[in-house]
Amino acid sequence: MNERPVSRRDFMKTVGVVGVGSLMGRAGVLAQVASAPATPAKPGDAKLPTRMLGKTGVKVSSLALGGIFDIASNQLQLKQALDLGVTYWDTASGYNGGKSETGIGMYFEKYPRARKSVFLVTKASGAHSVDDLSHSLEQSLERMKTDFVDAFFLHGISSADALTPEVKAWAEKTKAAKKIRFFGFSTHSNMEQCLTEAAKLGWIDVIMLTYNYRVLNTDAMKAAVDAATKAGIGLTAMKTQGKRQQGEATEAQAKLLAQFIGRGFTQEQACLKVVWEDQRITTICSQMANLNILSSNVAAALDKTSLTAADKAALEQHAQATGSFYCAGCTSLCEAALAGCAPVGDVMRSLMYYHGYGDRDLARSVFAGLPEATRRRLSEIDYSAAERVCPHRLPIAALIKETSELLT
Repeated sequence: MNERPVSRRDFMKTVGVVGVGSLMGRAGVLAQVASAPATPAKPGDAKLPTRMLGKTGVKVSSLALGGIFDIASNQLQLKQALDLGVTYWDTASGYNGGKSETGIGMYFEKYPRARKSVFLVTKASGAHSVDDLSHSLEQSLERMKTDFVDAFFLHGISSADALTPEVKAWAEKTKAAKKIRFFGFSTHSNMEQCLTEAAKLGWIDVIMLTYNYRVLNTDAMKAAVDAATKAGIGLTAMKTQGKRQQGEATEAQAKLLAQFIGRGFTQEQACLKVVWEDQRITTICSQMANLNILSSNVAAALDKTSLTAADKAALEQHAQATGSFYCAGCTSLCEAALAGCAPVGDVMRSLMYYHGYGDRDLARSVFAGLPEATRRRLSEIDYSAAERVCPHRLPIAALIKETSELLT
């Protein structure tokens, strides 16, 4: 990030004492971790850093607006994001039952000039064929009142097997028709394998992956990110707070918080900063449903203070101390041990939204997206084989039982 620096005083005035990714409230709005509100960042105070998106030749903002919130009722948030330099907007056909895309369309319809300033990304939720991709894209274009999207993703793949020659041909044809500029995928599961295999293909432009202090130091992840970067693939990080499937361990949490008191930024900001310090990551996608979170995230992006070795060590130690309740997405192990009869990763993600982010509506939506027959049989499965192969020793049976009871 080579833009002009921001002083510590300006940074602290901007961020106040509000956490960047603080816990989400019941309605899905991120709650503050301190009582005093952040002083909103002022448009034009400084330029939000940009980074090159892989081999695309396009620079995008290092902070991206995640669209899993009620955009239709929060139109001002889009204007505020643009004013603060957050020009990468991410959504998906399935977010809020399509209302996320509709909300973006409302904004572009009212402010048509804004479309030229936005790097717009959407994802095909639940697409299993090229016909599904075509239908999803056309629906997304109509909802968002645009003739094209800058990047279009297969959503939530867990294996590179989804990247078939047919999908490649579809992507090339759709690019030629100028309906999409770039093509890629998002992944919450088996991220390392997906990145490694995609790097060999030569036609993937962008990947959105779960990437946080809990997973970035593993040898497998380091190698996968290296491979994707060398292949010229632009990388967007999500789930950067590393929220767990259960509440934080009090002692471990207190130790982590103590590390950042007096450092000028919060634990949440540290989680963002450790990802931004990896220059292979182009941007961080964050759900920012109110001005406090938006301005705090922008302030963190502008601040040039690097994490110390002690800061990074504290994050890594916390990851190790609390790893037994964090699903790292390695579903190729647990789901294979169950012969594919239970979508462990999707269930764990639902529980993460419920406990880690406090977004019960999103948790229920993800869980309800599983086939009814699958949800019914979750309580009948013996998960001991999955627990034996889990490298973090998650109590999978207990967590799945809890999810079913909470979200059914």
